[in-house]
Amino acid sequence: MIKPACPACTMEDVLSHPSVWECATCGHEWLKAAAPEVARIVKDAHGNVLADGDSITLIKDLKLRGGSGVLKGGTRAKNIRLVDGDHEIDCKIDGTAMALKACYVKKG
Repeated sequence: MIKPACPACTMEDVLSHPSVWECATCGHEWLKAAAPEVARIVKDAHGNVLADGDSITLIKDLKLRGGSGVLKGGTRAKNIRLVDGDHEIDCKIDGTAMALKACYVKKG
């Protein structure tokens, strides 16, 4: 877990308690829930940062789970959406909703 800087004195010498952070320098305490969330960064197979609304291309053939179908490498998806979980990308390919891992796609 990344320790935040103290909001009162901006020092980074912070102690962690079960429900609060405490600054060892000035003694200021604040709730852990109030700590700012770090934005999640999703990168494609080549290290390019992906964002909602981007277009992607598959870099290899992928078997579809629960069937005998295959998504061919080079297949494109437009207007992707980034989500939390182990499959970071939600998109539609040929009208079918798909959840993909970012390591199998490239931006563009």
